Amino acid sequence: MKTNHFYAMLSRMKYINRWGLMRNTREENISEHSLEVAFIAHAFGIINNEIYGGDICPERLAILGMYHDVTEIITGDMPTPVKYYSPVIRKAYAEVECVAKDELLTGLPQVMQRYYDNILLETKEEEYLWKYVKAADKMSALIKCIEEEQMGNRDFLDAKDTIEKTLKEMNLPEVNYFISEFLPAYQLTLDESGK
Repeated sequence: MKTNHFYAMLSRMKYINRWGLMRNTREENISEHSLEVAFIAHAFGIINNEIYGGDICPERLAILGMYHDVTEIITGDMPTPVKYYSPVIRKAYAEVECVAKDELLTGLPQVMQRYYDNILLETKEEEYLWKYVKAADKMSALIKCIEEEQMGNRDFLDAKDTIEKTLKEMNLPEVNYFISEFLPAYQLTLDESGK
């Protein structure tokens, strides 16, 4: 008898830690990271619509953000410097991600698979939405760098500079708006935040 293991596998996201090459003052897993990416991607959709007069579905961005790293349940979290070290490694990793996606889909009844097939990995049809998910992923990483820096951990300083540069190069007004309006609050204490 075949088991429907998809959701049980999703629950294992909490065991996959990020930032494997870095000294962390607090470990972060892909489950909590994915939720933060979903929050930020959702915000980008709202900012796009309300501030810049766009027409993006914030809820779809949130869903893509929730699931953007699920293949790492099988692949593990590959550190960015390794993943992007060369085109050969990036291509091989993309192939592994596709295999991981297909394996995860086998954990669902056939009638449910189509609902997940186009959210577990980037698709050409929704490329315009995935740029916001990628930006949200980078923003979440920047927030992690800020938190680590505040704890006196200098290991994240170079990563912070690189991520800030990448976010600027994305040239998305929603990202710039989030940085100016919301990012400063991440440097406040809880008491300061409530004032």
